[in-house]
Amino acid sequence: METKAKHIPVLLKEVVEAISPIDNGVYVDGTFGAGGYTSAILDTANCTVIAIDRDPNAIRDGQDLVKKYNGRLKLVEGTFGDMVNLVHNLGYEKVDGVMLDIGVSSMQIDQAERGFSFQKDGALDMRMSQSGLSAADVLNTFSEQEIADIIYLYGEERFSRKIAAAVVHDRKEKPFKTTMDFANLLHRIIPHSRDQIDPATRSFQALRIYVNDELGQLKAGLIGAEQLLKAGGRMAVVSFHSLEDRIVKKFITEKTGMNSNPSRYMPVQETITATLKSVSKKPIMPNQDEININPRSRSSRLRVAERI
Repeated sequence: METKAKHIPVLLKEVVEAISPIDNGVYVDGTFGAGGYTSAILDTANCTVIAIDRDPNAIRDGQDLVKKYNGRLKLVEGTFGDMVNLVHNLGYEKVDGVMLDIGVSSMQIDQAERGFSFQKDGALDMRMSQSGLSAADVLNTFSEQEIADIIYLYGEERFSRKIAAAVVHDRKEKPFKTTMDFANLLHRIIPHSRDQIDPATRSFQALRIYVNDELGQLKAGLIGAEQLLKAGGRMAVVSFHSLEDRIVKKFITEKTGMNSNPSRYMPVQETITATLKSVSKKPIMPNQDEININPRSRSSRLRVAERI
C-alpha cells in the first residue's frame, strides 16, 4: 500500500544512514508519530526499537505495527524528555541509537479538532498529550505581559505586544475557543509579509511550543540521549525552526568540548571532557526532490552526533 505524502518522515534516508542499525541493536524513537522512522529502522536490521509518544492517539494507532514486528517494537506512552526512565523501566540500560523528530506531527496538524493548524477551524487546544493547559486557557487567563512574552520568545514575533493587547481586549467580549478566533485576530493585527508566510504562523508556533513545553522537552531529551547511548551509538535530531536547531547545535558543541573557553576575556574554565563527536559539521537538509514530495520538510535540519 502506498504511503500518503503527509505521513512521509522527513529526511528518512539520511536519519537511517546516520543511525546505521545493526542486528541485535536497540534504538529509541523518541517521537513515534505514525511510525515512519521506527519501521525503517526495524526493516533495516533485526533489531529492537523502543518508540515513545506522548499522544494517546499515536499509541492507539501504532498497535498494528507492534503486532507486525512481533516483539521487536516496544511502544510506550510518555515524553521523550523522560526517555531514560522509560527505557530503564523496560530493562535496557544502554541503547545503540536515538532518533528525535521535534515538533508537531502531520497527523496532529491534519486533525482540525486538535487545534494545531490555523488553516482549519477547530478547538483551540494544541495539547499533544491531550491533557493539561490548552492554548485557549493561555489566551483566556494569562496576563497581557505573559502572552506577549510567550509569543515573542517562542514565536519570535515582533508584533507580540500588539497581539497580546488585542487578545486581552477581545476576550472581555468573547473568550477564545477556536483556531479561527485567534487566527482572525492575528490576520487583523499583523500586516502580510513579502515572504508570503501567513501572519498567524509565528503566534500559533509560540502557543504550541509553550503548551507542550517543547524546548524544555528537547533539552531533557538531548541529555537523556547522551546518557543512554553506548560508545559509538548515535543520536539523530531533526528540527524545524531556529529555536530548536540552536538548542541542538549548542548541546552538541558543548558536549564535543568545543566550548570549554568561549571568550579570551572570561576566566579560564576547566577543560570539558568530550562525550560526543559531531558527525556532520553542518546540518543536513532535504533536497529539492524531497521538498517537492513533502513541502513540510522545507525547513527541516538534521544534526547527528556520536557517543565517544
